[in-house]
Amino acid sequence: MKEPVEPTVLDYVKSKLKFWQTGQIEIPPLPVEEQAVEQVEELPVVRTPFPWPSLLALGLALFAQYTFEPGFNAPRSWVLGTVLYLAALGLLIFAYRRGEWTLHPLPASESAQDPLIVRWVAFVASLILGGVTFYLMGGNLFSALNLTLWVLTFFTHLRAFWLRDPQAEPLWNRAKRFFARQSWDIRITRWALLIVAVAALILYFRVYQLSEVPPDMTSDHAEKLEDVFDILNGKFSIYFPRNTGREPLYVYLSALVAYLFTGVSFQTLKIAAVLGGLATLPYLYFLGKELGAKRIGLLAVLFAGIAYWPNVIERFGLRISFYPLFVAATFYYLIRGLRRQNRNDMILAGISLGLGLNGYTPFRIVPFVIVAAFIIYIIHARSGQERKQAVLWLGLLALTSWVIFIPQARFALENPDLYGFRALSRMSSVEQPLPGPVWQLLLQNLWNALKMFNWSDGGIWVHSVPGRPALDVVSGALFLIGAALVLIRYIRQRQWTDLFLLLSIPLLLMPSILSLAFPDENPSLNRTGGAIIPVFLLVGLAVDGLLAGFAGGAESAQSQDVSEGNRPVKVRAAHPVLMFFVMAGLLFISCVQNYNLVFHEYYLQYRGSAWNTSEMGVVLKQFALTQGSSENAWIVPFPFWVDTRLPPMWAGIPERGDMAIRPESLPNTLSITDNKLFIFKITDTETMAKLRELYPQGTLNIYKSARGENWNFYIYVVPAVETISSVQ
Repeated sequence: MKEPVEPTVLDYVKSKLKFWQTGQIEIPPLPVEEQAVEQVEELPVVRTPFPWPSLLALGLALFAQYTFEPGFNAPRSWVLGTVLYLAALGLLIFAYRRGEWTLHPLPASESAQDPLIVRWVAFVASLILGGVTFYLMGGNLFSALNLTLWVLTFFTHLRAFWLRDPQAEPLWNRAKRFFARQSWDIRITRWALLIVAVAALILYFRVYQLSEVPPDMTSDHAEKLEDVFDILNGKFSIYFPRNTGREPLYVYLSALVAYLFTGVSFQTLKIAAVLGGLATLPYLYFLGKELGAKRIGLLAVLFAGIAYWPNVIERFGLRISFYPLFVAATFYYLIRGLRRQNRNDMILAGISLGLGLNGYTPFRIVPFVIVAAFIIYIIHARSGQERKQAVLWLGLLALTSWVIFIPQARFALENPDLYGFRALSRMSSVEQPLPGPVWQLLLQNLWNALKMFNWSDGGIWVHSVPGRPALDVVSGALFLIGAALVLIRYIRQRQWTDLFLLLSIPLLLMPSILSLAFPDENPSLNRTGGAIIPVFLLVGLAVDGLLAGFAGGAESAQSQDVSEGNRPVKVRAAHPVLMFFVMAGLLFISCVQNYNLVFHEYYLQYRGSAWNTSEMGVVLKQFALTQGSSENAWIVPFPFWVDTRLPPMWAGIPERGDMAIRPESLPNTLSITDNKLFIFKITDTETMAKLRELYPQGTLNIYKSARGENWNFYIYVVPAVETISSVQ
């Protein structure tokens, strides 16, 4: 039997063209293969509940802080704000239990054992060099010899204790390999763009109108500029004894800025202070990462960068910004070192501590804060090995800081009264009797300092807006929320970092709290400056927890798979639009208020309190350029009037020195035949009468200040003797 012939493609086409015929050729369907087809089931999407407790807690906290603002009601009352804050706390706890407003978990601690390696030859060499350096630092002067020995002491100390990572590639090799590349790939990520945007905003707040805000100098600035002038003229002091004494680091940075860019001026001091403040922010960011996530660090940097408190203490142009700078560096290396069990971090913490002791007097409290940190860590340590290691590292940290501190220690040994006078004059009855019992003053100062963030930052006009909270409305509310959340987490998890973060705030306030002889100076934004670091870390933690709650409890707004009972579900970013508008609103309110505080309120109250030495500097400069020598210009002092050292600095002639001339010394100027200039207070009738008697040919004018009549002053110009003779 013949097998059927398979139809060809041509047969199929012909059959289709003759569609009227029967017997159409059809292509049979392909055989269906039996196979297991997995049914892909779409996971159900579960959206988190609307975070109304978090929003309500935030709103109540913001309104509570707003009631503490000076402009809310007169007189201010703490009752309404306190009630609102308590209600916000209750809602915050409820939101925390619902998983809405929770903190990012702390990074896991690592376990490592210190090999206890010491290079004994280098260690002995560092001890010998340190002893010789200490001896040669006498006389309160740096020299080429004692500086060289000091540097050698430092590097031999590093050689003795620094641990090398055998797996790490040397830095030089990495640099060579990097620059040997033919091309580099540059990746621009959303995170990088966000960092750039934050940096630009912060730079705007820190440097905008830096030369105008604040407008004039005080006697403190005169002392600093005289120190800078001494350095530029070859006098390299270890400690600057003017005005009860000052540490050197800021003064040398100011001298460098003056030498390279600005000369001896108010702007010199401002730039150096702002550089210290900007250098603080990277460490604040890294600290945020150590507390859980880089977003915490960036948020802390953002709110600290635009905040009125650090901004005004930098713009005032003194070494205050060096307090938070070295607190941030010391805390970062300390916390990271104890988490990673890394000896090298302890050395870096010791270097930061030593540099801080060369920066600003209130930093002297930080060694005690470090000891408290180690005690807290040892109490919470998981094993005896970690406790023993921590004790050894505390000693290494102290020894490292001592190496950096050697010059200051030498000066303190030679001049204990001068080195400790500033602190002792505030803590004891050295300068004036204590106004009450010590315990009572201490408790009162502690309470006043703790409420400075949300109620009153004190009454010192030069670097604050007196009588208002140190924090703006947004940061003030978030600070208390962050503190509550960290306290809750500590109660639940007992992690030493949380307890240290909270306790570090009152400890860093101690330089202000211990002003027992002058309780009116507490609180002050300068002596409490170190607390900027933990305060804004708490702000960053609070905002990060809020954003995580809006994103469905995740760290970011990305979706994540979880399970509900035995069934997998997908949780999505619950409220991304809400998250954006809440964050944008908080940032906008904070920016607007801080801008107003710095560039309006602070500027106006400072301008209305400082004497207008800048205008006198303009008069002096014009006289020196057009009529005579600045050596023939004087200012007659008057009680509670201008510092007569400042106008020459405004005029750009710091070498002129103090322009003061007492009324009884005016006759001594008769022997000078060139043009002469006298400036004196508008109410100083005695000087006016004396000048008219001595120089009847002189011309009296009133300089009308742009600030108003209270800042007017007299200008008395005496023509040269030769000019008078030719006229006659």
